[in-house]
Amino acid sequence: MLFPTDLTSFIELIRQNGDAAYSLMFAYATSHSMLLALFAGYAAHSGALSFGTVIMACWLGSFAGDQCYFWLGRQFGVRLLDRFPRWRHGVDAALHWLERYDTGFILSFRFIYGVRNFSSFALGLSAVKWERFLRLNFLAAGVWAATFVAVGFFLGHAFRAVLGDIARSFGLVMLGVFIAVWVGIWLLHRTQRRRRPLQVPAGAKVVTPPP
Repeated sequence: MLFPTDLTSFIELIRQNGDAAYSLMFAYATSHSMLLALFAGYAAHSGALSFGTVIMACWLGSFAGDQCYFWLGRQFGVRLLDRFPRWRHGVDAALHWLERYDTGFILSFRFIYGVRNFSSFALGLSAVKWERFLRLNFLAAGVWAATFVAVGFFLGHAFRAVLGDIARSFGLVMLGVFIAVWVGIWLLHRTQRRRRPLQVPAGAKVVTPPP
């Protein structure tokens, strides 16, 4: 069997390739993937991975990714916006949230669907000092990683407690359904955003980064 067809075998595959799994989590966490963090927590509950190491991999991956996006915004933001004008809407929205909530936004943008992917890039375009962003970003990445990995861990516990051994018969079908639902929500959000674009106040201008 080249690829497992049931959840138990899939978890065992993760257990046998733990180092590769941690590396994948680190890399994928740069995109703020809630789905991966949840499943990583479930894998930790199953004993395939270390709970603490999973949190650390997601924490450092998320932190490193946003530091890179911030640097891109700080060094090449204006040129990239000129080349990809479709990004401007998301950047303006993120800067509007920053203007209203400042520190609160930096600590929470990972949890705001539709804005999070532009936020660290937009912060690089703002007047936020890189040292301040680094400190707050490190803290926020830890909160994000701990939250979703823990949720996945306790969902695994609840799933096993309610269904017991029956859970095994669901196999990867349940994982497939979960992914399908998540993709459906993403597509619905994207369609609604196209129909009703976010109204960003005129005051939310792109700020030229300090030298």
